[in-house]
Amino acid sequence: MNSLLSIASIGAIPIAKWVNAFFTWLTGFAGFFNAITIFLNAVMNGIQWVFDIIPIWLFIAIILLGTWFLFRKTKHWGFMLFELLGFLLIWNQGYWRDMTQTLDLVLTTCLLIVIIGVPLGTWMAKSKIVETIVSPIMSFLQTMPAFVYLIPAVALFGIGQVPGVFASVIFSIPPIVNMTNLGIRQVPSEYLEVSESFGCTAWQKLFKVQFPLAKPTVMSGINQGIMLALSMVVIASMIGTLGLGEAVYFAVGRNDVGTGFAAGIAIVILAIVLDKISKGLGGANKTDAGSNE
Repeated sequence: MNSLLSIASIGAIPIAKWVNAFFTWLTGFAGFFNAITIFLNAVMNGIQWVFDIIPIWLFIAIILLGTWFLFRKTKHWGFMLFELLGFLLIWNQGYWRDMTQTLDLVLTTCLLIVIIGVPLGTWMAKSKIVETIVSPIMSFLQTMPAFVYLIPAVALFGIGQVPGVFASVIFSIPPIVNMTNLGIRQVPSEYLEVSESFGCTAWQKLFKVQFPLAKPTVMSGINQGIMLALSMVVIASMIGTLGLGEAVYFAVGRNDVGTGFAAGIAIVILAIVLDKISKGLGGANKTDAGSNE
C-alpha cells in the first residue's frame, strides 16, 4: 500500500508534454516537409490528371482488359461482370471522380509503402538487431488508433491530400514490412545453399532466389496495406482528403443515411476490385489454375 502511495506521489509522467515538444522541434524543419508536400502533390496531381483525361468508358475497358489478362488462365468472368456493373453503378451515382480521387490516394500510399516497406523488411530479414528494433515499432504503429495519426499529419503537412497520404502510409506500412521479413526468412535454406554453390553474390541471391520465392508473401503484405489504406479513406476526410470518404463524412454530418450508404457501396466496390487484382498480381490466379488442373 505504501509503495502504491509513493508511486502516486511521484506525479504523472509528462508523456504528452514530451511528444508535443518533439513535434514542435520537427516543425522547425518546415522547409523539408514543404518539399515533401510539393513532391507528393505533384505525384497525386499527375495520377489524377491521367484519370481525368481518360474517358470513363475507356477507363472501365482498360480495367476489364487488365483483369482478363491477369486471370486469363482461370477465366474469372464473374469477377469481370462484377467490375463492369460496379463501375457502372459508381458512374451512375455520380461518384466517379470521387472514386478516382480515392484510388489516387490509395495508389500513392501503395507506392510509398512499397518503396519504404520492402527495403525495411529485407533489412529486418538480414539483421536480427534490426528486427529486434523495428518489429515492436511496427506492432505499435499497427495497434495505435488510426485517428491519432491525423494529429501529427496536420501538424507537419497542414490540411489536404498529403496529410491523408502520410496518415495512410503510417497506418498501412506494418503489414508489408512484416510480410517481407517473413517471406525472405521462410525461403528454404536448400535454395540458398544451391545458389551459394553456383557462386551467387549476396545481391544475386537476394534478387534471383529470395525475392522470387517470397513474392506471394510480399504481395500478401501489399494487399493488406491496400485494404488498410482504404480503411483510412473516411478517417482522412476529416483533415481535408478528397474522395469517397469525404462524401461519407459529410453524409454523417448531415445525418443523410442514403448518401452515406451510396458512397459506402462505392468504397466497397473499389475495395473488392483492388483486393482481387492485388491478389492476382501476387500469384493467386496461378494457384487457382493449379487447383483446377
